Amino acid sequence: MRTITVESLKERIDKGEKIRLIDCREPSEYEEFNLGGLLLPLGQIQTMQIDAIEDWKEEEIILHCRSGQRSLMAGLFLESAGFKDVVNLAGGVLAWKELYGNTPPTL
Repeated sequence: MRTITVESLKERIDKGEKIRLIDCREPSEYEEFNLGGLLLPLGQIQTMQIDAIEDWKEEEIILHCRSGQRSLMAGLFLESAGFKDVVNLAGGVLAWKELYGNTPPTL
């Protein structure tokens, strides 16, 4: 599994790249602040409730959480389920907020 920095992610978003972004946090965390990705909590990924992303198996998927730990675990589960290009956002939302404040990207 590769990693990506928040700087690289923002640069790619700013260029207009199509990003498959998954937020592995809980709904309450997502409501507080999110980067605009699909909410798919770690618990659902662990129990393979991943119908919403089954079509993404061959595409790059960038996972994030609060700090990068849950998304790392989620990535391992997705790789074991056959997802080919899983990327973890280093530092997660905390790193994003540190650099860009409470301004979410425009996906």
